[in-house]
Amino acid sequence: MNGPPIVSLRVGPVQALGPKSVPSGIAKQEAGRPIFLSLGGFEGDEQGDTRYHGGCDKAVHHYPLDHYALWRAELGSHPLLDRPGAFGENISARGLLENHAAVGDRFRLGKAIVEVSQGRQPCFRLNLRMDIPDMARRMQQSGRTGWYYRVIEEGVVERGDTLELIDRLTPSWTIARLWRLLYIDTLDREGLSALAATAHLPLRWRELAAKRLRSGQIEDWSLRLGGS
Repeated sequence: MNGPPIVSLRVGPVQALGPKSVPSGIAKQEAGRPIFLSLGGFEGDEQGDTRYHGGCDKAVHHYPLDHYALWRAELGSHPLLDRPGAFGENISARGLLENHAAVGDRFRLGKAIVEVSQGRQPCFRLNLRMDIPDMARRMQQSGRTGWYYRVIEEGVVERGDTLELIDRLTPSWTIARLWRLLYIDTLDREGLSALAATAHLPLRWRELAAKRLRSGQIEDWSLRLGGS
């Protein structure tokens, strides 16, 4: 069954962001044409810090267009909220949210097949993008983070292609459930044990769960959310 169509397909090069000219690919533009999606992401899409952005487990970022009205209600008028692309997303669609999408969900997207790999952990570049000092923290606290796909089969994608659900590997592990465990119920040992054993989650996330179980402590988020 066909799912929601892609309203906006976006890519962009690395550009200087903010007063310190931080390199970032967050300011993506409408593609306006079909684009080849490889294992590493869309042709023409770049990341400013490849230690934490991009790669096979973060090949494509999906952000629900449904959230824009909620952000406008919370933040007031903001020029970046007038159209898709405010949050650096590659694809924008309506009707598929964090409580629907689950880790391991596979979708046919144009000629490609993608799989939900993880939720987004917002970073300080979003503060610079929106010119709001605590925007990354707001996103993290809201749960309106969007998510990433890894690419299972490469192929051409264009605006208007639908996300056709073709498989669900772990439907109980929604992005919303993952968010709650990471940021709300942070020391839920049963949940962390289950997370650490979920084989198709990226290794870094399974290691994070295992570390919390060992230490009984939460990692420091301040540098990621606020920058240096």
